[in-house]
Amino acid sequence: MSKASLDRAKKKLPERIAQVRGVRSQRQFARELGVFQQNVNRYESGTTPHTDFLIQLALKENVSIDWLLLGKGRMRRSR
Repeated sequence: MSKASLDRAKKKLPERIAQVRGVRSQRQFARELGVFQQNVNRYESGTTPHTDFLIQLALKENVSIDWLLLGKGRMRRSR
């Protein structure tokens, strides 16, 4: 993956996190994931999320890591 592709993928990550959150408030979403609301706000604002958050998000929300990080494939994983 080129540096430019990597940069583009990183810029889209906050949008994908917000898309997973949907209509829920950041506070409710954070509570469901077991994290602080301030972290969700930072991640949706462009701060790179911690690996633990990404794993928790993928597992609890049934989201594909490939989609979340790279925008590839389907958002939801097959069960």
